[in-house]
Amino acid sequence: MTAKAPAVEIDVDDRVVRVSNPDRVYFPESGATKLDLVEYYLAVGPGILNALYERPTMLHRFPKGLAGPKVHQKRLPAGAPPWIETVELHFPRWNRTADELCPTELASIIWAVQMSTVEFHPWNSRRADPEKPDEWRIDLDPGPLSDYAQVRRVAGVAHEILDELGAVGYPKTSGGSGLHIYVRIRPDHGHKVVRRAALAFAREVERRAPDDVTTAWWRKDRDPHHLFVDYNQNARDHTIAAAYSVRGFPDARVSAPVRWEEIDDSVPQDFTIFTMPDRFAELGDLHAEIDDPERTFDLAPLLEWADRDELPEADQAGDAE
Repeated sequence: MTAKAPAVEIDVDDRVVRVSNPDRVYFPESGATKLDLVEYYLAVGPGILNALYERPTMLHRFPKGLAGPKVHQKRLPAGAPPWIETVELHFPRWNRTADELCPTELASIIWAVQMSTVEFHPWNSRRADPEKPDEWRIDLDPGPLSDYAQVRRVAGVAHEILDELGAVGYPKTSGGSGLHIYVRIRPDHGHKVVRRAALAFAREVERRAPDDVTTAWWRKDRDPHHLFVDYNQNARDHTIAAAYSVRGFPDARVSAPVRWEEIDDSVPQDFTIFTMPDRFAELGDLHAEIDDPERTFDLAPLLEWADRDELPEADQAGDAE
């Protein structure tokens, strides 16, 4: 029987994080280990921290690596050191609360990786007021018979509309088959209002690209060749993988920030824990300026579109625990 590799201690700023089972294979396709995952997150540290900073964060944990079961973890795992910060969230459907990880320093992210976290899924709001999002998320979700060329076309349409609105969009690969675009907004509205604005934008994309796009709510009503602009990712407690988050795919893909001009010449498989450290060292965080106050967008034009289209304010998805 092969002996386990001893735990290693990782210095992260002024913290020390003990990583047990560093040689446990998390990605069987490449043989990448838990320690490889830790080293990846250290390499992109400023980027992943910027993406998660003060946001309630759900963890997707793989205690046995990708070959084992996946755990969706809202509550902070047991055994957290006292310096780990959290935020208490309320889930009305069950009238329960959960203390979720709320990263304010890189060491808390590395600790979560020690606790077998592969993916980080933050809210689109921050700890100061979880009910008021400061991030509008545009999720380009291709249908089962779509291809990435369609994602590229629709991204171009979305970029065109954002430019017309005077909104600065920050694109990133989803790490799966799609693309996400983030826009900073003032935290003036609740989740239902932001979702309503997101639906108004999605409807405009659909008008301009009717052969590529659907906003049909029910999956059964969507043409499988069409891309769904998933406005519901702006609903309360709906989360998607953060910029720089690794995804649970065998090739260790990453949800990677990209420049607009790169979209036509890249595919999601280009960005992995093996390629991203050098890319980050060369380019830095492509989303570093997202919090610049001059790049904050006022949702008023989209809410005018929603009024024009008589879009409902009801949140069909509701709240989950």
